[in-house]
Amino acid sequence: RRNEVAGRIVEARQRSPFESAIMLGDNMYGGESATDFVRKFETPYKPLLDNGVKFYASLGNHDDPNQRFYQKFNMDGKRYYTFRKKDAEFFVLDSTYMSPPQIKWLAEELKRSDAKWKIPYFHHPIYSSGARHGSELDLQKVVEPLFLENGVDVVFSGHEHFYERLKPQKGIAYFIAGSSAKLRRGENTSELTAKTYDEGLTFMLAEIEGDNLCFQTITDKGVTVDYGIIRKDTT
Repeated sequence: RRNEVAGRIVEARQRSPFESAIMLGDNMYGGESATDFVRKFETPYKPLLDNGVKFYASLGNHDDPNQRFYQKFNMDGKRYYTFRKKDAEFFVLDSTYMSPPQIKWLAEELKRSDAKWKIPYFHHPIYSSGARHGSELDLQKVVEPLFLENGVDVVFSGHEHFYERLKPQKGIAYFIAGSSAKLRRGENTSELTAKTYDEGLTFMLAEIEGDNLCFQTITDKGVTVDYGIIRKDTT
């Protein structure tokens, strides 16, 4: 079914020719030999790679940190890093090992950035309705103040194997997109939930235009299960 998701993403790009993709951790699951990278990533996503789409990976708790040296994950050998696409700068974190140097780096990079959209993403969600894991409160304590101080409007995470759009928390939109290759059902509704889906695998499309970030969540069957607009807080 992972290959079905890849196929749907390829189809989506034919309609909306995106140039980059973010990966929210637990990128390989299981073996990480050279053959595994070919079978699990390079082959399913070959049409995208061949057309110049760049994938930017974050590390999950099931990932070998040496993934940061894999060229097609564009991590440049770093466990945490930034990259910029026009009006958006992305802050890619290693939430498994949120060390003091990483926190200091994040504070400095968020403050330095003059991007209109500052978008952190990482594996462990700081807000989640998942019964298995739930909100990562220790992580929340150290990163949420930095998000609030520096004008972050949207955050993406994985870890939970379902899709969830949280109700805005202190003005920030949080998404969990952890069901692109593995699904866990019946554990993902609480007072935090704005929209959730656990009946099939999903992926997300997002496009920024000015003060608006438009998003769409699509299943492995090609069905849209969530969509909307996040408006940049310009106050």
